This record gives sequence, C-alpha cells and structure tokens, in this order.
Amino acid sequence: MRRLIYILPLLILAVVAAFFFLGFNRDPKLVPSPMIGKPAPEFSVPGLRGSDGSVSNASFEGKVTLLNFFASWCVPCRVEHPLLMDLARNKSVRIVGVDYKDKPEDALVWLRQLGDPYGVIGADRDGRAAIDWGVYGVPESYIIDKQGVIRFKQVGPITEDVWRTEMAPLIKELSK
Repeated sequence: MRRLIYILPLLILAVVAAFFFLGFNRDPKLVPSPMIGKPAPEFSVPGLRGSDGSVSNASFEGKVTLLNFFASWCVPCRVEHPLLMDLARNKSVRIVGVDYKDKPEDALVWLRQLGDPYGVIGADRDGRAAIDWGVYGVPESYIIDKQGVIRFKQVGPITEDVWRTEMAPLIKELSK
C-alpha cells in the first residue's frame, strides 16, 4: 500500500508529461474549425474606406468569397499580401477584407504602399466581429460559398502551396 502512495503520483506525472510532449508535435493549423459547414455568423462592421459603406454578410452573398482578416501591424499579413494581390489581379476569387484591431489610417497607408486586393474592406476596430468568426490571430481567411456557408478556414498566411492544393480546387468546385 505504501508503494502505491509513492508510485501513483509518479504515474500521473508520467501521463501528464506524455500528453504535454505529444502536444508539441501537433500543428495548431490542423485543428478543425467548428465553423466549417455552418452558415457564416451574422456580422456588420463599418467600412474602412469611405466608399465601402458597411461590410456584412451581404458583402459576399451569391458569390464564392475569400474573407481575409488582416492588420497593418501583422508581419505574416505582409507575407501573404503578394499572393492576395495576384488573386485579385487574376480575378481568381472575390476577396473581402476585415481590418482587425487596427487604426484605420494605418491600414489605409499599408494598402496604399502594398496594394489593395480587396473588393470591400471592413474595420473591426474592437475585434468583436473576429470573435464571432472564431479568429484568434491574423491573418485568418475563410472560403464562403454562394449560400453563405463557411467551407474552409486558413489559420496563418495563405501560401502558394495551400492556395494551389486546397483553396483553388475548392473555389473552382464551389463556383460551378
């Protein structure tokens, strides 16, 4: 009985340590989003540019859309930005942007410097819309089908490989 008192805490510690170390080998981007297959959450944010009005679910109804949460202070957003510019140039998909927890003037300067791939851009200054979407960092992007259902979530920058192997084929299929 005394041995059990000494061995039990060691066994518990070993199990906890095993789970801890196994967690290091998991990619957080591979955690499936509970949003996939569900209607996009209702949201409305003011437009970033004067011509944008407000940005809401109506901004992507009836069209396959790439919704991209970004910020001027976000370094990984700069990494994916050239790809977004190419997609906009090639008219590969309608891109709607949501500027996350950013000063509007900073975002506008950033877009003037790097280019503006977005059809419309909303300003989520307090991050409330991002919470509804399940965003926990930028950049994060969603593919939304014509019926307003979320079909894909990309955590982190969109890379050429992710675009080519996952996103572009899905958009092609959803556009039929």
